[in-house]
Amino acid sequence: MDMTAYQAIRETEKFSFRPVIYVCSPFSGDIEGNLERARRYSRFVVDEGGIPLTPHLYFPQFMQEETERDLAMFMDLALLSKCAELWAFGDVISPGMQVEIDRAQHKGMPVRFVMKEELKCTK
Repeated sequence: MDMTAYQAIRETEKFSFRPVIYVCSPFSGDIEGNLERARRYSRFVVDEGGIPLTPHLYFPQFMQEETERDLAMFMDLALLSKCAELWAFGDVISPGMQVEIDRAQHKGMPVRFVMKEELKCTK
């Protein structure tokens, strides 16, 4: 018996099901501020019982917004198709966010709009 695998499986049994939630929030404009907010939004998803998928925290690590935006949006939508829900954060819906929201709604995916007031009530 492989005790390492057994222990890993036992550890995962401590957690119940968590849906994968697509984190939809602005990226362009105030990039540093938007990235910081995206990290907070991702934490909010964890605190609410989900697994956050936040592509705009990941893709800028190796892609250029100025030259690869269309490719990044294509990959965003591919990842969105793997999620249970889309949560849109903030008071402003950017054009990129609107594309993601429209796709989710077209696919019949639940879309939740999370306002600033909700974020202040987190754990």
